[in-house]
Amino acid sequence: MDSITKRLSEIERTANRIVESAQTKKQELEANMQARRDEFDAELEAKTQAKIIKIRLEVQKRMDRLLEEQEEENKTAIEVLKTDFERHHKDYAREIVGRITEI
Repeated sequence: MDSITKRLSEIERTANRIVESAQTKKQELEANMQARRDEFDAELEAKTQAKIIKIRLEVQKRMDRLLEEQEEENKTAIEVLKTDFERHHKDYAREIVGRITEI
């Protein structure tokens, strides 16, 4: 009977060591998985930020290009108006005076 008790006690100690070892490995695996998740999250965040920066730069370039085009169009329109005024300012003045005197 003593030998059975000793044998059962050894089996229980062995089982406890196996369970403790499994729990330790489980904790190690969980820590490893968390580290991998953290690394993945950091990489994903870095890639996302890089894409956002790239998109912002592209949008800024487009905006700058559109502003330059608009500025050029405005300059052209102003030049057309100036040229028209220079050619016809006397006609405009006569028309204004005519309207004023008709009243």
